[in-house]
Parts: sequence; structure tokens; C-alpha cells
Amino acid sequence: MHVLIVEDEAGLANELVHFLTKEHYTCDWASSGREASEKIAVNLYDFILLDLGLPDYDGLDLLAETKLLDHDPSVIVLTARGALEDRIKGLGLGADDYLPKPFSLLELQARMQAVVRRKFKLKTSVVAFQGFELDTSSRKVTYQDQEILLTKKEFDLLHYLVLHRNRILTRLQLTEHIWGNILEDDYDSNYIDVHIKNLRKKLSTHAPTDWLETVRGVGYRLTA
Repeated sequence: MHVLIVEDEAGLANELVHFLTKEHYTCDWASSGREASEKIAVNLYDFILLDLGLPDYDGLDLLAETKLLDHDPSVIVLTARGALEDRIKGLGLGADDYLPKPFSLLELQARMQAVVRRKFKLKTSVVAFQGFELDTSSRKVTYQDQEILLTKKEFDLLHYLVLHRNRILTRLQLTEHIWGNILEDDYDSNYIDVHIKNLRKKLSTHAPTDWLETVRGVGYRLTA
């Protein structure tokens, strides 16, 4: 998942990037409110981890700004402002969770997973579709208890399609989810087609994959 960390303390930001990257998230960092505002205007984020005490911006204003976006990223407020009135105001403005500093990185990850389960109405970390099972905790895909070996990008792509099943996802959306900020990188939309082709090949050795549809000229849709 594509995460924007909005944090002016470089040490904490680097710690977050290092930890979340190890846990297979794709991370961007903004050290100021202005930088964060520019990034959320042009990138599709799944999560925004938001410090309220920014040098040039009130984090609550930035939170309100995210609610105007079309793609509705999940927001967890990370802040030393732990007063009850701040928590109430943050949650009232649409934050999905509120975690006072200092916090455990493992607790943060657990809260992010809980937010995803609530957002996509999942009861557990295991999602079933067309006889396959995708375990978001162990990052394994199985068919009738037989594990299917996927690369990191293949798993991330399938995970994103499963979460957004029955929705058409454009190549741009899928690319940003897997590679992050494409404006700063050498972008080639064919990357997605190659990974989808490889994914179909691996899954189809176990069962038909006609539920993974190509939407001509747009992207892909999972209808399982």
C-alpha cells in the first residue's frame, strides 16, 4: 500500500519509512504541511500518517483537505497533542484513528491493518475468492491448502485487486499502489500488464482465472 508520512522530525520519519518498507508498504515522506499538500494533490495514497504539529501548517487543516480528495485515503493521526478535545476534533474531521506519541511501531501496524479490515468490511486477515485464499498477515496465497509462490509485486497487485473487487482499477491506480510516486520515477504502464500476465499464469495452473478481467483501454477488474 502507498503511504504518505507527514512528519517534521526526520529521525521519527526515517524510522517509520524503514519499518513500513520492511513490512511491504511503499512510503513517501513530507516534512512540512506545504510539501504534504502538494503530494496529496497529485498522488493516490492508501494511507496518510499525519503529525498535527507541523511547522507551517495545522495538521487538522491538512486532515480536512484530504477529505476533499476523490480517492479517500485512510488517515491515522500521530501526534503529541493527545488532549481529549484534539482527539475528538481529529476524529470528527474524519481521521480513521488517533495514536498519541510515543507509540509502538507494531501497534501502528496493527491499527493500520484494523483500519483496512473496517474499510473493506473484512472479518479476518484471510480473504477468500473463487477457491483461492489470500492471507494479508502472512502474505500467502493458497488454493486448496497449496501455496502459490508469488513475487512481492504480484502479491501486492492481487491484494489490491481483491480489496477493490468489482471495481475497475486503472493502470495508473495500480501502478501508484505498487511503485509509489510515479512522477519521480521512470513510469511504464506496460509493467502492470506484465505482472497481470504472470499472475494469471501462476493462478491458472490451479483454476480458471476468467474473473480477472481486462477492461480494454482502461485497466483491470476482479469480479470474484
